[in-house]
Amino acid sequence: MIERYTRPEMGSIWTLENKFRVWLEVELAVCEAWHKLGVIPVKEMQEIREKADFDLNRILEIEEQTKHDVIAFLTAVEEKVGAASRFIHLGCTSSDIVDTANSILLVRAGKLIQDALDLVLDTLKKLSYEHKELIVIGRTHGVHAEPTSFGLKMAGFYAEFMRHKKRWKNAVENIRIGKISGAVGTYAHLSPEVEKIACEILGLRVDPISTQIVQRDRYAHYFTSLALIAGGVERLCVELRHLQRTEVLEVEEGFSKGQKGSSAMPHKKNPISAENLSGLARLVRTNSLASMENMALWHERDISHSSVERVIMPDSTILVHYMLHRLNSILSNLKINKDNMARNLMSSFGLFYSQRVLLALIDKGLKRQQAYELVQKTALSCWEEKVSFEKKIRENQDITNYLSKEELDSIFDLNYYIRYVDLIYNRVFGE
Repeated sequence: MIERYTRPEMGSIWTLENKFRVWLEVELAVCEAWHKLGVIPVKEMQEIREKADFDLNRILEIEEQTKHDVIAFLTAVEEKVGAASRFIHLGCTSSDIVDTANSILLVRAGKLIQDALDLVLDTLKKLSYEHKELIVIGRTHGVHAEPTSFGLKMAGFYAEFMRHKKRWKNAVENIRIGKISGAVGTYAHLSPEVEKIACEILGLRVDPISTQIVQRDRYAHYFTSLALIAGGVERLCVELRHLQRTEVLEVEEGFSKGQKGSSAMPHKKNPISAENLSGLARLVRTNSLASMENMALWHERDISHSSVERVIMPDSTILVHYMLHRLNSILSNLKINKDNMARNLMSSFGLFYSQRVLLALIDKGLKRQQAYELVQKTALSCWEEKVSFEKKIRENQDITNYLSKEELDSIFDLNYYIRYVDLIYNRVFGE
């Protein structure tokens, strides 16, 4: 599954080769810290720098025997380095290396997701401004409500993705943390100074207090933030899927030359990309639940979280990165059917003007329920007779007794509904 959704730049982060390379980065940073503190002599440190390496197949071969990946990794590195390798992993426990490396991997993946979020935001902003005054019918409960603009729809999604961006930045910073504190976090065979120096080399902050591991609320923050991003993608895709229904057809996904929609029905053009993304969001949400289940470990650490994270770390980052790029492709190639938007707007006979008429009658002194019943009666007859609401209102003497022609002209002005669009855009885009 991972290969199907992996973009090269994200996939390369999660290869076995790269995982061990990052482990080696951490081990070397710890060695540099010990060297700075005078524990590793200059000659041995130079040997470590020059020779520290591994062969992936050799690690896997050793692991078959040891059944312990960190020991297999260290053994393979020791074979390359020789005698000076006695200083590698000095005072450390496996989780010092694994958790600190996990943070590096998650931060690097986080940067790619941040870049993909920025792509989506740029495209949403472009759509918002291109269609700022393109009036469409708004729907509540799936039923015609009052007009809005297609640009406002997109601006609403832009605002949401800005919130995702802010949450994501916080989540990535929260995981940008290392721990080199030993078997139960007490620095029994290390020192806080070693941890501080190593983390500075690696571009990480020091975990203020750790056990054998970094606590998993940090991971839960990261993966629930991914789930929220995926949920935002799904919300936008559900909107696009509804707008692509045959009866609506206000937008369409791009349909490339040679593309097929159905094995049985040659006429079909389906919203498959939006549907795919809706499905993938379910996987990301499921993984976020697993990350929260990982929080409650036994005492200073057990290993129940490890198997989970070997799956959800690559899967969720790969999927969300893919989802954002695919969403950006949908939006960039979206076909906007303005004629259908205009048709749909008036397909309910202009009944969306009902509240304007209601409020105008109230303003003339009618009691609310009296005005409501008067407007509702006219509105319901429009459905039955398939007649314009505006026409019915202008012909209704019970209403024209209160509202003049000029007042009715003002009431039935479509642009009234988007008169605050500039104010909203200023709040959303800060321009």
